[in-house]
Amino acid sequence: MEDRDIIGLFRKRSEDAINETAKKYGKYCHYIAYNILYNEQDSEECVNDTYLNAWDNIPPHNPDKLSAYLGKITRNLALNKWDYYNASKRGKGQFLLVLEELQECISSADTTEKIVDELHFANTLNSFLASLPKQKRIVFLRRYWYMSSIKEICADFGMSESKVKMMLMRLRNDFRVYLEKEGISV
Repeated sequence: MEDRDIIGLFRKRSEDAINETAKKYGKYCHYIAYNILYNEQDSEECVNDTYLNAWDNIPPHNPDKLSAYLGKITRNLALNKWDYYNASKRGKGQFLLVLEELQECISSADTTEKIVDELHFANTLNSFLASLPKQKRIVFLRRYWYMSSIKEICADFGMSESKVKMMLMRLRNDFRVYLEKEGISV
């Protein structure tokens, strides 16, 4: 079923919207939640909460890309759950590793100015990603958005672990330089 048809079911308040969403995007949402939480039950709960959130927000929202909309909801729910459990229940997920890797690129000051600059940062990140070749962009997103492990990325792209690690290190360095060029302090 096409995304526009699924969104139409949400707009009609048809229960089939949840079933069709689960069929098309259930594994995708579970992948995102599990990479953050590393817990099957919590991941399933996040996915179910994603469906509820979509039910409550479509309408009035009318997402252009349903997969991105659901992915963002799932990711935010999983990160909130991770914060709630404060890593004690998370196990060996990628969340802390990813944050540690990006620490050199992103300022940690929690100020009002930082909050105001978030939109500028998002636009700069999107510009940086658009400037990358497709494979590098996908590897960057897999690691730092979907929080995929290095081994998963290696398997999916047929690369060695050292090549993926080197690519990510170079991408982080390029990102830091790009941020500085755009006037974002690191």
